[in-house]
Amino acid sequence: MIGLNVLSKMTDFMSEEQKMKESTENSKNAKDISLLLSKHNTSLSFQRTRLSADRTLMSVIRTALSLIGFGFTIFQFFRSLREIEGIKIDPTMGARKVGLAMVGLGIFMLLLGIIYHSFFMLQVRRERQRLDEMGLIIEHDKFPFSMTLIVALLLLLLGVIVIITMISQLTG
Repeated sequence: MIGLNVLSKMTDFMSEEQKMKESTENSKNAKDISLLLSKHNTSLSFQRTRLSADRTLMSVIRTALSLIGFGFTIFQFFRSLREIEGIKIDPTMGARKVGLAMVGLGIFMLLLGIIYHSFFMLQVRRERQRLDEMGLIIEHDKFPFSMTLIVALLLLLLGVIVIITMISQLTG
C-alpha cells in the first residue's frame, strides 16, 4: 500500500511537472505568435503610411492640374478674344496675366508637393530600415517606386511646357 501511495504521488508530481512544461511551451508559443502578429502589423502600418502619402500627393496633383488647366483656358480664351478684328486695344492683357499666374501657381504647388512627398517617403524608408535591422518587422520588401510620383513628375513637365508656351505667346 505504501508503495502504491508513493507511486501515485510520483505520478502526480510527474504530471504536474508535465503540465508546467506544457504551460511554459504554450506560453512561449503564444509569445511567438504575438510577436509574429506584432511584426506583421508593423509591416502593414508602413504600407498604410505609404498609401496615405500617395493619396496626399494625388490631392496635390488634382489641385495643381485644376489650376494649370483653368489658367491655360483663361489665357487662351482671352488670347483668342484679342485676335477678333473689331478690338484694337488689348483690354485682355490683365486676364491673360491672371491665367499665366494660375498656371505658375499650379506648377509651384505641384513642385512643393513632389518635394514634400519625396522627403517624407525617405524618412519612412529610413525608419522601416531601422526597424528591419532590429528585427521588428516581418519581412523586408522594398517599397515600389510610387506611380503617383511618376504622374506628378510628368504633370510638372507638362506644366513647364505650357507656361513656356504661354510666355512666348505673351511676348510674341
